[in-house]
Amino acid sequence: MTRKSKSWQNLINVSDLEVKDVTPVTFGTREFAVFDAEDGIFVSLSRCTHGAANLCDGYFDGAYIECPLHQGLFDVRTGEAKAAPARVPLRMINCRVIDKVVQIYI
Repeated sequence: MTRKSKSWQNLINVSDLEVKDVTPVTFGTREFAVFDAEDGIFVSLSRCTHGAANLCDGYFDGAYIECPLHQGLFDVRTGEAKAAPARVPLRMINCRVIDKVVQIYI
């Protein structure tokens, strides 16, 4: 069985991001949340690890995203779960900005 190697993939233009907010992006069959945070741009899978709600519908304060379903809280810089009922961290995706394009390493 051959395994596909990871590479940098273009995800979204920086100009298409919701400024200082979270932007939902579908890439293939995966849904991502792209955070325009105080400390830079961060990307995670878009679903809460507790109730599978779409985090893009939650409240974002520039560093933390609150799940719209049960108000679990995550640090978007690290993925760490910060408030119950969320316990499992978000799966963060390696990202970078090159030529005003957000890229992910998948």
